[in-house]
Amino acid sequence: MYQCSAKCCENSKATLEDVQNCIDVCSKDVNKAQAYLQNEIENFQNRLQRCAMSCQDKLRDQMPAKPTDQDVQKGRSGLEKCVIECADSHVQHIPNLTKKMLEVLQSKTY
Repeated sequence: MYQCSAKCCENSKATLEDVQNCIDVCSKDVNKAQAYLQNEIENFQNRLQRCAMSCQDKLRDQMPAKPTDQDVQKGRSGLEKCVIECADSHVQHIPNLTKKMLEVLQSKTY
């Protein structure tokens, strides 16, 4: 991409718009790859966030209308355990997600 972009600037007769268009063409694949990666990471983060929100919902459903300090402590402990389980389960997905992203990047099918 950088060599391509540098060549765009070598033409002293090209207008600024022509040079910019040339650079845009050079960076098209990199921009597509970046957008693909960003989307995959956002999807992963959303899944993790939904899991954590599910933990919060479970805690709310289990809490009595007027929780005692003991209820709050028990709820906090349960929430922490649930969120850790979410994180642990999602960490297990990272190798497959990484493999998938590498395959897509290598095949340029983003």
